[in-house]
Amino acid sequence: MADSNNKSKIDSAREWIVEHKLRSVGCLWLSGIAGSIAYNWSQPGMKTSVRLIHARLHAQALTLAAIAGAGLVEYYDHKTGAKSERYAKFLDPNPHKD
Repeated sequence: MADSNNKSKIDSAREWIVEHKLRSVGCLWLSGIAGSIAYNWSQPGMKTSVRLIHARLHAQALTLAAIAGAGLVEYYDHKTGAKSERYAKFLDPNPHKD
């Protein structure tokens, strides 16, 4: 953990999720549907259509959980002021100076 900012792994993961919300939700959805298909294919006596429907339902539940989690992270950033600190470097106090 030779990070120059001395951030924990959880803080680093949270920052990555904040910066890449759609990518993290998409990755969670893809891994959820792949895992669900793998699990359903190990269950004997199910039709293929039922397996795919179950995989889609599991992936939808994971996606809703990921979106809710991203919303909680966003809410936490707004409450702590971390978001305003992150964007402060892009705000120029004198945008029209010569």
